[in-house]
Amino acid sequence: MPFFIGSTILGLYAACLGGIAARYRRRHTAACPLHVRARNGSKIASLLLGIVLVGWFGVDVGFFAELLAQAFGSSDWIVQRLLMVVFGVLMTATAYFGFKAMYWLSAISIPPLLILAIWVAIRSLSEAGGLSGLGAQEGTGEMDVTSGVTIVVGTFAAGAVVVGNWARFARTSTQAFVVTLIAFLIGNGLMVAFGGLGGLAFDQGDFVLILYELGLVVLGVLLLIGSTWTTADNDAYGAAVAGVEIFNGTDKRRFAIGAGALGTILAVSGIYDALIPFLIWLGLVVPPIGAVLIGDWFRRWRGGIPHPSSYRFPAIRWDSSIACILGVLAGAPLSDQGSAGVPAPNGIIVSLVAVWIVASILPQEGA
Repeated sequence: MPFFIGSTILGLYAACLGGIAARYRRRHTAACPLHVRARNGSKIASLLLGIVLVGWFGVDVGFFAELLAQAFGSSDWIVQRLLMVVFGVLMTATAYFGFKAMYWLSAISIPPLLILAIWVAIRSLSEAGGLSGLGAQEGTGEMDVTSGVTIVVGTFAAGAVVVGNWARFARTSTQAFVVTLIAFLIGNGLMVAFGGLGGLAFDQGDFVLILYELGLVVLGVLLLIGSTWTTADNDAYGAAVAGVEIFNGTDKRRFAIGAGALGTILAVSGIYDALIPFLIWLGLVVPPIGAVLIGDWFRRWRGGIPHPSSYRFPAIRWDSSIACILGVLAGAPLSDQGSAGVPAPNGIIVSLVAVWIVASILPQEGA
């Protein structure tokens, strides 16, 4: 139940942002807030998104190196750091060459990964004694429904917010909405569900470690490379797009190199050891950004982007900024509850409503 509710919230959230990005004449996620937060506000939003994505790059590379070293029977600190540097450079290279390079990497990697995931799920069912065997297993009771929902949404919130970086290439906003919704509800949902089956059957929540336990080390390594690479290069690319917006640049390649370098440094420094605090911070800050964009678009911009000659964008849109801050504060009381305190739904709902209420109170600038 928590998984279903969280996936539904996440899917609708991402689909709305994807549709808006396509409607905004192919503006990427970092540029869309320009019309919500105005000139300086868009740079602040882009900075926050860039920081989050660089952090995720570091987490991905760190976990990748640790699991890869484990596959070869090594726990040596130096070996793991060398792997982080080598693969950090390789993953950055894909982002450097842009959307087409990432597209072909995903097109080659994802179908085999899906087949392997299905096989692991089938093997997990067999190991557990079928559906009846899985149903007979009891949970630990350490996580309630609310905590499960917040973790599902908060964990993937960063990817949902920046989905516009890719959905903007859709032919229509409807196409972007539908495809994004399917991707998050079905694609992302299946992968999490398969992982859950493996966790129940083998008491291990990571596909790679399950394959290691089954003696399929080579397949585990291939799964690890494909799944991590297609995620990390997206993080670097998204951070590069944010950098272009912040510094009014045009060449994403330089920012991709910078994002990859910073992320690799974070990996080497051990950011993956602080994953839970990072997720809590992520769940506080990121979801309200997208929620404000959705709320303000439904309130003001459904008819299209105003022409610069007829609309003067202010330096900061205070109504949107206040709504975003309120969304962050709404989740803050949960942030002391450890791993269960990823308050993404709270921030989304409060920011979505607040942008309407605050805008009706404050005078509108620029019109």
